[in-house]
Amino acid sequence: MNEQETTSNTTGNRPTKLAHIVYRTRRFEAMLEWYKAVFDTRIQYQDPALAFMTFDDEHHRILLADMAVLQPDGAESDNKSAIGVDHVGYTYKSLGDLFENYARLKKHGISPYWTIHHGITISMYYADPDGNQMEFQVDCFETIEESTKFFSEKWDANPIGVEFDAEDWLTQMRAGMPESEFLERKVHEPISPIRGRFAELL
Repeated sequence: MNEQETTSNTTGNRPTKLAHIVYRTRRFEAMLEWYKAVFDTRIQYQDPALAFMTFDDEHHRILLADMAVLQPDGAESDNKSAIGVDHVGYTYKSLGDLFENYARLKKHGISPYWTIHHGITISMYYADPDGNQMEFQVDCFETIEESTKFFSEKWDANPIGVEFDAEDWLTQMRAGMPESEFLERKVHEPISPIRGRFAELL
C-alpha cells in the first residue's frame, strides 16, 4: 500500500462528527420534556410520532419516536427490544467520502441495509454484528437555517425519504457528476417504507 492509499484510508473514510441519536419510547411527552429541560433543546419539527430536537448548530441532535403511535398494540413500555436507542448518526465531510467509504466497506462484505435521501441528509444505514444500527450521512444544506426551512416547508411532503441505488450514484460520481446534483432532493416520491429495527417492530 502506498502513502497516498494509507492517507485516504485513515482520513476520508472517517466521519467528521457524531451527529445525532434516535430513541424509541412509549413515554413520549415525558421524554420530550426531559430532553428539553436537560439539554435546553428547541424543536425543529414535530408530528404525532416524531420530534426532532437540537441544542446547537446541528439540524437535529436528538430524535424521539413515539412507539405508542408507531406501534399502538405494543404494551411493554420497558421492553428493551422495542424501547431505547434505535441508531446513532455519523456525519461525513462530503458525499464523495460517504460513497468511497461505501465502496471500501463493500470490499469487506459490509453493505448498508438502507440507502435513502431524507431531504436534509443523504444517508446509508448499517448494522454491526450485534445488530446495533448506525447512520452514515452527509448534510444536504450548509447551514442550520436552510435545514430548518426544509423542515418547515417540505418535510411534511415526505417525512421518511426516497431510496436511491448506491451503486448507480457511485458510478455517476466517479464519472464526474458534481455532488451538488445529488444533494437537493428533487422528487419527494415514492415515500420509502421504514427499514431496520423500526420495521421489525411495526
